[in-house]
Amino acid sequence: MEEMLFYDRMQFAFTITFHYLFPQLTMGLSLIIVYFKWRFLKTNDTHYNKATHFWMRIFALNFAMGVVTGIPMEFQFGTNWAKFSELTGGIIGQTLAMEGMFSFFLESSFLGMFLFGEKILGHRWHFVTGLLICLGSWASGFLIIATHSWMQHPVGYEILKNGKFVLTNFSSLFTNVWLWPSYLHNQAASMVTSSFVVAGIGAFYILSNRNVSYGKLFLKTGVIFGLISSIIVAMPTGDLLAKNVVKHQPATFAAMEGIFHTEEKGAEIVLIGQPDVKDKKLDNKIAVPNVLSFLTYGNWDTEVKGLDQFPEDTHPTNISGLYYAYHIMVGLGTLFIGVMLLSAFQLSREQLYKTKWLLWAFLFLMPFPYIANITGWYTAELGRQPWLVYDLLRTADGASPTVSSGNTLFTLMGFVGLYALLGMLYALLVGKIIYNGPEPEKH
Repeated sequence: MEEMLFYDRMQFAFTITFHYLFPQLTMGLSLIIVYFKWRFLKTNDTHYNKATHFWMRIFALNFAMGVVTGIPMEFQFGTNWAKFSELTGGIIGQTLAMEGMFSFFLESSFLGMFLFGEKILGHRWHFVTGLLICLGSWASGFLIIATHSWMQHPVGYEILKNGKFVLTNFSSLFTNVWLWPSYLHNQAASMVTSSFVVAGIGAFYILSNRNVSYGKLFLKTGVIFGLISSIIVAMPTGDLLAKNVVKHQPATFAAMEGIFHTEEKGAEIVLIGQPDVKDKKLDNKIAVPNVLSFLTYGNWDTEVKGLDQFPEDTHPTNISGLYYAYHIMVGLGTLFIGVMLLSAFQLSREQLYKTKWLLWAFLFLMPFPYIANITGWYTAELGRQPWLVYDLLRTADGASPTVSSGNTLFTLMGFVGLYALLGMLYALLVGKIIYNGPEPEKH
């Protein structure tokens, strides 16, 4: 059973990790595209309209990849996680079905209009279709996170005698205290990814002395959007989300921070350290006294509970993985704020385009928001274990008893091979779009 559960989780982790490389760009990029089109309507500067078309081509590829890689996850609910689907389908099935309507129908319909209908629609209606694509992608994310939030903090439910969950209050799904901080945190993080991608490609054009006017436009836009979103990720959304974890999942919070023993007179915040789960301690740690108590409770001396206060069978099942995922996310988020603040300062001094080391930094940093987003999701998912529905349904009780570990491993290897090919094809197509640029170079 343990082997079967391991491969079930590995397969879902791999497919969802690869899948989320694409929506995290499309959600943020859709808003930047709407901004470019709005700026064109305001200024009648064709650079903004050509920038709109350029990024829409990249958006369309990402959207297609997101759809293709998202479908297998839906099937896994019925194969590897059939028991979970049987017990909770009356609740999560509603939000997932609504997400499908937004993703497959609303977004894809208006995406076709936006890509091919500018001449027929005119610029103002073209802008409206872009805005509807943006609303559709953000609504899709909202419904997915509503599902996830219910699993983290179940509300508005009743458990029948046969063990099935039924919804007793539909509106509670959307007023869940876990939902809005999670959603806004996720969307701001998506904006960080898209901002670094836009700024990074802008830096590439400036450094290569090609499409320089577009490079400056992309870099400036990426820095402005990136500065705002990277701050929102930390405050207030990240702070509110952390306070939710403290209140509703205190054992998870202790594991995230590496607190094995309760700190009664103020908890230190650990900057660097390696968790030794066996001996229940952090090795080689560098910490700042009492800061964690202040950030969590607003008081320097407040007690913070450690894992020793909770039964071991309720501890997260991968404390080391959870600890490292959380600290990678926080560390990268702090780095992003610093880079964007410095870049905004240079932009205000009209020196950003000449600061080559910052331009190279943007090129180098393009993959890192993806890493931060993925480790953020790992933090949420590893933190919820050993539960599928927190404190109500254990992960082991949601797996399909009739799907063998050999079958799951075989299909996992198939996914790895197929996704490697899809990833290479995607990289080639996006690379070609970037190489060609927003408009042909004049020689």
